[in-house]
Amino acid sequence: MLVTSSMLTLVTCACNSEEVNTPDKDGGIFIENVAEQNTARAIEIIDNAIKCYFPESGTSMTRYYNPYTKTNSTEIASVWMYTSSIEAVNAAMKAMKTGKDNGSASLYDENFERYKELLKTLYDNLEYYAGTYTLTSYTQTKEWTVYGVNRGRDKGAAEVEGVLNVYDDQMWLIRELIESYHLTGEQKYLEKAEYLTSYVLDGWDCTLDNSGKQNGGITWGPGYFTKHSCSNGPLVSPLVWLHEIYKGKADEVTYGYVAENNSRKVKTEKKADYYLNFAKAVYDYQKGHLMNPGIGVYDDMMGGGDEIKYIIVDGERYRDNTPLPDRVGPAISYNSGTMLSGASDLYRVTGDKVYSDDMISLSDNSFSYFAKLDAVVKGYYYFEISGFNNWFNGVLMRGYADVRASYPKAADYLNAFQDNLDYAYENFNYEHMLPTNLLVGWNKSETTKNNVEGMFTFAFAAEYAVLANIEWNFKNK
Repeated sequence: MLVTSSMLTLVTCACNSEEVNTPDKDGGIFIENVAEQNTARAIEIIDNAIKCYFPESGTSMTRYYNPYTKTNSTEIASVWMYTSSIEAVNAAMKAMKTGKDNGSASLYDENFERYKELLKTLYDNLEYYAGTYTLTSYTQTKEWTVYGVNRGRDKGAAEVEGVLNVYDDQMWLIRELIESYHLTGEQKYLEKAEYLTSYVLDGWDCTLDNSGKQNGGITWGPGYFTKHSCSNGPLVSPLVWLHEIYKGKADEVTYGYVAENNSRKVKTEKKADYYLNFAKAVYDYQKGHLMNPGIGVYDDMMGGGDEIKYIIVDGERYRDNTPLPDRVGPAISYNSGTMLSGASDLYRVTGDKVYSDDMISLSDNSFSYFAKLDAVVKGYYYFEISGFNNWFNGVLMRGYADVRASYPKAADYLNAFQDNLDYAYENFNYEHMLPTNLLVGWNKSETTKNNVEGMFTFAFAAEYAVLANIEWNFKNK
């Protein structure tokens, strides 16, 4: 099926003979309505990316694609990279739906149902990353089916033991599963999100310190003892969303915890309370341990420990706390982005001014720290792009989008991302793809060096879609 619109023309895709959205004769899709233009560009980039990064059978995602040589890498994307495709599809679907709700239904009518089917296919093939193992945690020993870092040969056959699965990978999926549930109404997405949430909260360090308070925090994964910003912050918003889903309902959950003298007990409470209380606890842990007060943004992790520790209580073996005395940098943009989103969501449901104050100061501090005016192109803000920063920066942008309703100044920060995307699209859009460096463009002298991470391509599309939602929601304000 094709993306068609009276506002768009069509050409042959660089990757095969099917058609996708294309720029106009001047090099870019241009629609007078910025929200529609952003949505259309997101769809264009996604449609092409699905063809280019999912070659042949279409069940696996390659890590890199080079639009100049039209070649894929042999390396298969990790589950985190794969999830970026789901994120982009969700974001585009949300933009289509928001457009329809604001009186512009053409892109929704032409694309929403096929994207819904695409979403289903992506989730079906996500199961190649699934595997089952038994974990001894702080409160129990239990068998879990979760998602490993690497793709397995068959569905459900991935290796997930120890360091081969990490909690933050599950958290990014939880976020997208809840988003998919809201967009489609399909219960299976919510059920999977809650299952994975129970898994990552099983990794919450509920052991007690000398004052009787929980040590708190979630390690990077069950095979690690360090506690990272990326394995705590991404969970806050999804927990708030689950609270909202169950608010006013009688649904309950039973979970384990550590009581005095290290005894393990269980407790039952309403899901709405359980999810909100944990959202606050995770937020407080990260704010209390990982905020760098010198620069006002979040550092990378708590470290300085030596090994994973275990304890025997009443003849049963449980995981124990590993003391972590050191806050370790560097500050990375997405660790502040998730806390911006978390503060915004917690403020929305609690009205607690502390979250409002946090998101305002973090918005200003993070933009001051991560955005550099005139560093590459005069009049444009540059964000670090080494390593995985292109995707990290998209999470920061999403944080600004989430706080926009409560903090109008965030619109200025969002404009920096809009400007960079448009600069790249209007100057460097090649075969429906943007370069890794949005402000510098492609390597014209050595085209073999133009490999683009699949997750970056999907991140650019997701950013366009998120910005479309902002335009729809605030165009009359």
